[in-house]
Amino acid sequence: MEPTAPSIKQWTETKAVRKARKALLRASKTLQQTTESSDSKYYVLCLKHGTKYTADYVNRLHNMVKRNCTLDFEFVCLTENPNDLNKDITVLPLPERLTGWWCKPYMFSNDLPLNGTVLYIDLDVVISSNIDKLFLWNPTKWCTIRDFTRVMRPEWPKYNSSVVRFNTGQLSFVWDNYAADPDVVQRKFYGDQDYLYEVAKDYPATTYPDEWIMSWKWEIRKSKELGRGTKGTRKLAEIENVVPSDECCIAVFHGDPNPHNCEDPWVKENWK
Repeated sequence: MEPTAPSIKQWTETKAVRKARKALLRASKTLQQTTESSDSKYYVLCLKHGTKYTADYVNRLHNMVKRNCTLDFEFVCLTENPNDLNKDITVLPLPERLTGWWCKPYMFSNDLPLNGTVLYIDLDVVISSNIDKLFLWNPTKWCTIRDFTRVMRPEWPKYNSSVVRFNTGQLSFVWDNYAADPDVVQRKFYGDQDYLYEVAKDYPATTYPDEWIMSWKWEIRKSKELGRGTKGTRKLAEIENVVPSDECCIAVFHGDPNPHNCEDPWVKENWK
């Protein structure tokens, strides 16, 4: 039986993947040949787009980082709406065409006026202890965390993009490949995490130890059960008086509940 000719869509996607692979190899070689410049900095970067999270979430993250980082850092927010953000937060504009989780690839763009090590943190987290180690661990590598599917499937290799650390320019191919044809990327991948995992397969992340960054409802609490309500507003069915382990520095609130909807005492005490 003769093979069928590839469709235009398949051909376009194949070209995009090949292009990304070449860019990835160039980035890897560049990283190996360069050293960190004397004027490089530490940045904590977050993203606020649309109305899902308020400025209060950004300001609280800024406060938590200040309390839990002894390194000299600059706090940066990528957003289209800087209203009500703390005056000490550096604001960088998002391109207008980006929406939802597809804003995330832009954090790797060389267009951002940053030079140094970037620690990206999602807004729906509570920081539980010192995060210096997230900057200092394996400093030449780019790092992220394993997706929380790991709870059900211990060998799960894919990424969760709630926390990502990289040196500027190190992952620029992620944005360049996306920007070249966003429609192709969005049709092929469910979200930014699946895209990041696939496009960086030849230059994989060094994943942080699981116990450093944990799911609040799946790994720290005993019960995962949610109460009734609509998606985005549901609370946990029971209040639990639990605390993260000593090794854990960030508790992640993926899905429901968001931190402001969590009544657990430790969360109410530390999300501020």
